[in-house]
Amino acid sequence: MALLAHVLKIASDEWGEPFSKNPFRAVRRPREAAPRDRRFSAGEEAALLAACDEARATYLRPIVELAFETAMRQSEIVGLDWSRVNLARRSVHLTMTKNGTSRGVPLSLRAMNVLSQLPGDRLGPVFPGVTAEAVKRAFIRARNRASMDNFRFHDLRHEATSRLFEKGLTVPEVARITGHKTWTMLERYTHLQLEDVARRLD
Repeated sequence: MALLAHVLKIASDEWGEPFSKNPFRAVRRPREAAPRDRRFSAGEEAALLAACDEARATYLRPIVELAFETAMRQSEIVGLDWSRVNLARRSVHLTMTKNGTSRGVPLSLRAMNVLSQLPGDRLGPVFPGVTAEAVKRAFIRARNRASMDNFRFHDLRHEATSRLFEKGLTVPEVARITGHKTWTMLERYTHLQLEDVARRLD
């Protein structure tokens, strides 16, 4: 509806089409669904990683670990190339992201360890031959083995973002890592810091 309303606005304002009224502006739009806030509960991280270890897809565990250590999206991890990984500087440079801009991602010690242990000659794709669909299906099987209800791969990004705030990073710092365009999109994670803020007020 928003797209069609914009199309008619452009047609009217810039192309001179004689629309006296934009019908899509008069229609009440459905409310947006509440944002997901699913995180690991007690024991779920260990259960999921154990299920990944049992998978025939040996790439699954490192991809999952990178997801909740870096806040990178599944497509960004699957498409990662060694030419964009700088282990010496503990960083990854993503040239094309979902929002169309590049960004740098710092690597935690755990993420560094995951990448360092991957087999291969450090040339070309980090996960050669792996597709997003293959990761999706392997993750669903692992999640089911771990008995994790209502948990999606994208929730790993939420987990990572929450952990960044818990480590004391500021909203601008987290936005730079995750690639969120506006800080308001990160506001739902900042409540995790309220106890720390309260202690600072003492």
